[in-house]
Amino acid sequence: MQAITRLYTSFQPKHYELDLTLLRKERRFVGTVIITGTAQHRDHLSLHAKELVISSVKVNDADATFTHEQDDELRIVSDAIKPHEEYRIQVEFSGHITNPMHGLYPCYFEHEGKKKELLATQFESHHAREVFPCVDEPEAKATFDLTLTTEQDITVLSNTPVKEQNKTNDHLVTTFETTPKMSTYLLAFVVGELQYREAVTKSGVVVRAYATHAQPADGLDFPVAFAAQVIDFFNDYFGVDYPLVKADMVAVPDFSAGAMENWGLITYRESTLLVDPQNSSVSQKQYVATVVAHELSHQWFGNLVTMQWWNDLWLNESFAAMMECVAIDAIHPDWDCWLDFASHDTVVSLRRDCLPGVQPVSLPVHHPDQISTLFDPAIVYAKGANVLKMLRAYIGEDAFRKGLQAYFNKHAFGNTVADDLWDAFSHASGHDIGAFMHAWIYKPGYPMVTVKQDGSNASLHQRRLLMSDKDYESLWPVPLFPNHEMSVPLLEQRKAEAQLESDKPLMLNLGGNGFFVTHYEDEEHQAYIRRQLESGIFAPIDRLRILHETLLLARGGELPLVEAVKLISAYKHEDKDAIWDMIALVISDARHFSEHNKEMEDGLKRLVLELVREQFERLGTAPRDSDTEEERKLRASIYSLAVWAEYQPAVDAALADFDRFEKPQELPVDLRGIVYSAGARWRGIDGYHKLLALYKASTSAEERQSLASSMSATRDTEIIKKLLGHVTDPKIVRTQDVAFWLIYLIRKKHGRELTWEWLTNSWDWIEEHFKSDKSYDDYPRYASGALLGQEWLKRYSDFFTPLLDDVALHRAITIGIEDIRARTEWFERDEPSLREYLTQIP
Repeated sequence: MQAITRLYTSFQPKHYELDLTLLRKERRFVGTVIITGTAQHRDHLSLHAKELVISSVKVNDADATFTHEQDDELRIVSDAIKPHEEYRIQVEFSGHITNPMHGLYPCYFEHEGKKKELLATQFESHHAREVFPCVDEPEAKATFDLTLTTEQDITVLSNTPVKEQNKTNDHLVTTFETTPKMSTYLLAFVVGELQYREAVTKSGVVVRAYATHAQPADGLDFPVAFAAQVIDFFNDYFGVDYPLVKADMVAVPDFSAGAMENWGLITYRESTLLVDPQNSSVSQKQYVATVVAHELSHQWFGNLVTMQWWNDLWLNESFAAMMECVAIDAIHPDWDCWLDFASHDTVVSLRRDCLPGVQPVSLPVHHPDQISTLFDPAIVYAKGANVLKMLRAYIGEDAFRKGLQAYFNKHAFGNTVADDLWDAFSHASGHDIGAFMHAWIYKPGYPMVTVKQDGSNASLHQRRLLMSDKDYESLWPVPLFPNHEMSVPLLEQRKAEAQLESDKPLMLNLGGNGFFVTHYEDEEHQAYIRRQLESGIFAPIDRLRILHETLLLARGGELPLVEAVKLISAYKHEDKDAIWDMIALVISDARHFSEHNKEMEDGLKRLVLELVREQFERLGTAPRDSDTEEERKLRASIYSLAVWAEYQPAVDAALADFDRFEKPQELPVDLRGIVYSAGARWRGIDGYHKLLALYKASTSAEERQSLASSMSATRDTEIIKKLLGHVTDPKIVRTQDVAFWLIYLIRKKHGRELTWEWLTNSWDWIEEHFKSDKSYDDYPRYASGALLGQEWLKRYSDFFTPLLDDVALHRAITIGIEDIRARTEWFERDEPSLREYLTQIP
């Protein structure tokens, strides 16, 4: 694949004057942009312009010629252009408002029986060029003066406050204050009918949360108040104040990603910002908090200081994924954010990072279509966050904060590469952080550290843990985080002999700060760990980590899966919901291996029932006034497992609630999904009609997602066909939600075959709607995660291999094939022993 030419080497913008007229009803826009900047080549300079009609170009007020070249290049030619001199480029242009959720696009909603729409932008990663000619690269930072001409009587928002607003004839002309120096992908605007709630930070920053009038206004109260707290926290933590005077957050009805950190105008899916106090679960509230904190951390990481090129995307996303938890833990320590982090970010990253062919955190980018493939949430977000959490624990909190503060102060409004950050941490800590971090960032995978202990001596050995292959070459500097002093706190070699201060059993990675898996080989050590688990002596994060490590060792062929299944019986007294998420993951893997065999499945249900009985009897199926937030979350987890295990009191309670309720508000919000799923599973076509009617009527994104997931619980193939028939009907399923519907259905054994047929038969439709979208590679990625067996491997390979030439899909398909192959090998290796164990459970 040919690498693209970076246009910043041709022309370096300093300032944009952008004037756009949005002709919403005509589905187009017209505009003028005046760009001041420095030419780097003789005779020509280049801008990005994609699917724009260019009507004229002037250089220093003189007409210039232009041509459209490959890779969206608009080449401007003039004999007057000389290197290293400043020029004023004026371009007249027009373009189209299109339905794909990037560039400038409409967001549809209904209010009081009338169909309405917002217009919103999504410019990351390289979509600003679809709305105005620019140098659309992160290094090309400039300031922006934006003027929008729109219809009247609407809200018009952009990155900075309104400078001036006037009504002219039938139009509204809005001019905004000059932006800070920033990258094109961070410019944004939203126009339409909106409502808002407001808060003010201690430093005087005005924070507003916006949504359409289709949403309850009080759904904005929690996010706006929480956002103000987060900004105050980051001001102190980073040692650099939030650089703008306002921070707007907008819930838009149609949005491809989860949220986008546009500077001063953050856009969100409705499900990632709104918290209806009457209809949002505890989990939803905490999820919104993580997204808000994540996007606000980007106002420093990514916006104030920006990666020089997309290969360092992780500088934005990994830090934001870690800092969201740092902020939440400071503001809501009662939420135990790091335990949730361990149950999600650590789990998804370690599970994906043991696959052959997986990408490292940082990797080269040579073409725009590769950029979207970087946004692998398990690696660039979750693994990167885990590695940075490890660095923070390794150098200590004081050095970590000192390094960050120096980094922001030195590079504010500029661009950086990874070494700039490592230098800041090196000076703050006295360690060579570049050397320490190199393997963790630029190599895929992670180590398994094997421990053999003899009294106060321990032999340590590291090797990469892979799901199917073996890798004896990779090596990492591994901070061991032991439970007592030892002579080797950092394992840098393949093998080491360590002296311990005690002959007590050695435990590594206490607190879950390291990004590695420990394998205690001798049975005595394993028996000690089990006794500690049963006694509840280990801290919650270590109870979760030990079970997860056992499951990962099974995936890597070091232990049989049945050992992880046996271990969950040590957790029957567990009262932490995040740990039950981990228990449920072990059960999920066992379910996947058992779904072909009714005897195995029945045995697993008996095992689960015995496991959940104590907590089910304690918590019941109805909320209590005395419930803590933790108990509300845990009740939902236990109740759900009990229903899956077909425990009759749980099934009866769920079905009784399903049969009696008429409005969702009549059901406890944390338990609605369980009731809905029971109705889909046992109430046939009547259940389907009831749930679909609720889905159509609901304006809550959280509620619609719960209903879509619940409807996939049906086992009726005719109903599954109906569900798949709704996927392409925008009157029922928003385009942004299509992937969710397919993921829910393909993960269920009764829906897998029909969903695969739909996916392959409808690929042209998927290409039409998602090919240019960041979510395009979700389809091969999530499909592979549901498939198991040689037949599925062949069918997946046969369909997707011809699509490998598509740059945007190549990586997801390659890893998808390896994922199915590795899981199939695991199944063939471990299914017999699991079958023997499960079928003997009384």
